[in-house]
Amino acid sequence: MKWLTENYHMYEQAKEYVDTALIPLIPLNWGVEAKQTIVKGEFTSYLAEYLETQFTGRVFLMPPFTYLTFESSDGKLNRLKQWEKHLNANGFKHVIYITADITWRAVSRELSDDLIWIPVSTVESMGKSQYRATIEQQGKELMPIFTTKWQVEPKSREE
Repeated sequence: MKWLTENYHMYEQAKEYVDTALIPLIPLNWGVEAKQTIVKGEFTSYLAEYLETQFTGRVFLMPPFTYLTFESSDGKLNRLKQWEKHLNANGFKHVIYITADITWRAVSRELSDDLIWIPVSTVESMGKSQYRATIEQQGKELMPIFTTKWQVEPKSREE
């Protein structure tokens, strides 16, 4: 389910089954690194949408968590933890993050759920069909992360 009114109505009717929030982590930098930053965000967004499509009825794709690339790790981590706390308090057992920004790996242990980091493929040299195939292949490789998580009891938030 996506961040759309019509999907929220479906969520209301099936919320006992929709227990996972998927949050794309999207960097913003309009300076020297603008192009690379856009590529990371675009790749992350398409991959998140693919995963949401595969798991409709179990995953709710949240709006992207957008941050400045030069923002402090503590600052963006604290903001993200507020999102997580809010979502957990409102019924989501799992909050999974997805990004192509490697800087998140340094703080991933401070998150209480999974961070999926995917290196970006060189998209400029690909045609649209090849790009879609790359997204699909990456998505299929990530699907077991979700299904394995659902087979295991949710971990305690106090751990």
